[in-house]
Amino acid sequence: MTLPFYNYFTNGETDENEYASSSWPGLNISAHERHIKAQSPRAAQALSSAVYGGGVLELDRIFNIYVDRHYRCDDPPRDIEQALNEWQEPRDQCAGLLTAVRLEHTSIQEYTSNEFGLLCCTTAGVSNAARAGSERTVFDTAGNKKMSSGSERSAPSARNLTIPPYVPGTINVMLWLNGRMTSGAMMNAVQTAVEAKAAALADAGVLDSENGLPATGTTTDAIVIAVGQAVEVEEPQPMITYAGTATTAGAAIGRLVYDTVTESLRAGLLWKERIRQK
Repeated sequence: MTLPFYNYFTNGETDENEYASSSWPGLNISAHERHIKAQSPRAAQALSSAVYGGGVLELDRIFNIYVDRHYRCDDPPRDIEQALNEWQEPRDQCAGLLTAVRLEHTSIQEYTSNEFGLLCCTTAGVSNAARAGSERTVFDTAGNKKMSSGSERSAPSARNLTIPPYVPGTINVMLWLNGRMTSGAMMNAVQTAVEAKAAALADAGVLDSENGLPATGTTTDAIVIAVGQAVEVEEPQPMITYAGTATTAGAAIGRLVYDTVTESLRAGLLWKERIRQK
């Protein structure tokens, strides 16, 4: 496992702000004062839950943008657009994520086979950890707060917290797959990635910040999967049609998501422990 930008952010090592992918030739991930930027030399087909550039799209860049943990904004896409303008970045063919995780805790792992290459880049924070399916505070489309009717009772130690609609204690996952994949397999890949994230949180003992039950994610998690779909090579890579846990693609996705979530969380915990000891 690796935290490639740790020295850049903590020790001012300016020559350690770039990571060149071995699984996707030309894919470069760079660290900047307020963001991590992943850029491919060619556009990729993507499926995204990002607050900026969400849905089905073609993209060549993904931005993971740092915001203060007290960030409260009714229009995150506007803020991301303003940041892109500030950095003189084109606003099309990209996705933008927001995180309150310290960017030195960005974890990257890769996997390469004859069938595909895979890079996973993750930042993980769990200040607003949540358990899907449990009774907790939710917000409707107008931003009104209410309690959901979950299938599980709250734990005895549950706390009644006031939680705003957007709290950036987020787990952000970028997956770049250098290969070919059907649209259905891309959805399957997202499913597998989410299962791996939930497994990592369970093994780390992360609890829902409101009701004390084992968490499955946070209230603002985001994921982007970008697939190269290149066919202009002499021997095209095989088409991946499934990406569940019993496939080589799904196994690689699950392992990389699990490991990067775990490493980013561990780095954050160690940082907090050092702060407490000062």
